[in-house]
Amino acid sequence: MQQELTVRVEHIRRQLEEAAMERWGSAPQIIAVSKTVLAPRVNEVAQAGITRLGENRVQEILEKLPYLDASFQIDLIGRLQLNKVKYIIDKVAMIQSLDREPLAQEIDRRAQQHGLRMPVLIQVNIGNEPQKGGVAVDELFSFARLAASLPGLHVRGLMAIMPDLRDDAALRPYFARMRQLFDALREEAIPGTQVEELSMGMSGDYLLAAQEGATHVRIGSAIFGRRDAAAQEQKNLKGENA
Repeated sequence: MQQELTVRVEHIRRQLEEAAMERWGSAPQIIAVSKTVLAPRVNEVAQAGITRLGENRVQEILEKLPYLDASFQIDLIGRLQLNKVKYIIDKVAMIQSLDREPLAQEIDRRAQQHGLRMPVLIQVNIGNEPQKGGVAVDELFSFARLAASLPGLHVRGLMAIMPDLRDDAALRPYFARMRQLFDALREEAIPGTQVEELSMGMSGDYLLAAQEGATHVRIGSAIFGRRDAAAQEQKNLKGENA
């Protein structure tokens, strides 16, 4: 199992390098999305050189954390409810899904209580999809200024979840637009920001993301296998321990 994961990770790294090095001079860093994957299995990717995990749910972070390799940086990548901020504010290294003013204010309040300045990525609703979280494109810069004004937040860049399009030609402009926004925000040099991370691309489209300038890609099933299989493994284990 360990060897299998290592082979997958190395294969993805080579693909990312081929996709990005010539144009951008570096390849995106892999964030391993470990949703529904049991901690022992997650820990195996540390030996493949993975240092960052992406988790979607606060409860799952809290359950897994005691069993995860201490070398991991854990990023919250799922939509965060206001009443859950207090549980993870001192447990994660970054919140990638900052998407609204009340959440910014609550992260700020909780971070200051813990003496922290929480690194955040602003999630952009690049496809203008009502069912998805994220700041509207035309509100990004005003929201970034608001977030940067809060002492408990450290704006480090942008995150996006792409529209569910099967055609690479149709999807590519969304990635390109995110890179344009990232570069523009970095050039704006809003005081209190340090814009270095553009988190976009997942298991089905990480090569497009790399080609269009992602600095980080969030990859789950391409590393760990299908999510439904991982969920069944977890269910079986719980049954054995009942």
